[in-house]
Amino acid sequence: MNLEEFRRDYLQGGLRRDELPEDPMQLFASWQQQAITSLILDPTAVVLATVGADHRPSQRIVLLKSFDKRGLVFFTNYSSRKAREIAINQQVSLLFPWHALERQVKICGHAGKVSLLESAKYFATRPRESQLAAWASPQSAPLTSRKFLMSQLESIRHKFNNGEVPLPDFWGGFRVVPQEIEFWQGGGNRLHDRFHYDLQADGHWQISRLAP
Repeated sequence: MNLEEFRRDYLQGGLRRDELPEDPMQLFASWQQQAITSLILDPTAVVLATVGADHRPSQRIVLLKSFDKRGLVFFTNYSSRKAREIAINQQVSLLFPWHALERQVKICGHAGKVSLLESAKYFATRPRESQLAAWASPQSAPLTSRKFLMSQLESIRHKFNNGEVPLPDFWGGFRVVPQEIEFWQGGGNRLHDRFHYDLQADGHWQISRLAP
């Protein structure tokens, strides 16, 4: 296999400075909606990068569940590797890889836990089996076998029987508050359009065009 042979041009469209809103979350909302309506696979999937105490970066895909002017929210087990690393270093990075639209959005900022109420409200909307799985899985911990995991699930299912599944005290959301946002739109001959928003001390966003 010769990986050098895999290439294509990016010709779906460009991005101009005069098209950009002063608030980057307005553009993000527009691009996120277009990703959803275009029916691409997993349009809310985002790569989350964290750094632990050993300064080694780690990445994984999570699902964006909400966003507004306060930031972007995802949910996880608070005992997971990502949560443990956020507890040590709140600076994280998000990358939305919307390849089908020839777009990427990179967001850098700090992450913090959402309120208990916000976590509980979202947890209540999850399918019951997903709620049970949240209780059963010691996320990121070593497992002896999948059989053990399924046994844990059955135990949890029996514990709650047909009653309401409560929010685990070890599970909830994180909100990433953006400090930098970069929008990338593919361009012909690798001359892509990149615009960088940088949050200033007075609360406004400084916009710069970056070389591709």
